Amino acid sequence: MTIRSPEHAAFGQRIRTIRNRRGVSQESLALQCGLDRTYISGIERGIRNPSLTNILKIATALDVPSSDLFVDVYGDQDDITN
Repeated sequence: MTIRSPEHAAFGQRIRTIRNRRGVSQESLALQCGLDRTYISGIERGIRNPSLTNILKIATALDVPSSDLFVDVYGDQDDITN
């Protein structure tokens, strides 16, 4: 499968980075979220389009605010109102 968009790829990379920093495997993250490991893999590779529900599950499992998952997805996130 191909990457959905550069934003999907950046979002997935952000999840992978946070997961790896926390020393959590894809399988462990998936179990904590009630999702399949291959689904987590697809998100991290930018080929899956996760729902808000699943984004919130991932953020909770990684113990980060959901907004942290979007840092660097659209570039600098200092002021998202402009």
